[in-house]
Amino acid sequence: MVQLDPGSLGPVTNRLKRAQGQLTAVIRMLEEGRQCEDVVTQLAAVSKALDRAGFAIVATGLKQCLAQEGGAESLDTKKMEKLFLSLA
Repeated sequence: MVQLDPGSLGPVTNRLKRAQGQLTAVIRMLEEGRQCEDVVTQLAAVSKALDRAGFAIVATGLKQCLAQEGGAESLDTKKMEKLFLSLA
């Protein structure tokens, strides 16, 4: 598996930081006794942001792997499949 290039993951890092802020807000909402619907709506937004970040990380890693010497021939398809399924 390829090591990720931090320079290509700026948008993913930003997305995760926003998700972190949203999660902090969800915890605060629970502590304040907010309405269930409001809490679940925010929690769903956090979950979606994390899923999108995960898919972006896997896609970036795949792109980098294919660009390396050996490209598709060096790709461990079982490992990639496991990564994608871990996000499903």
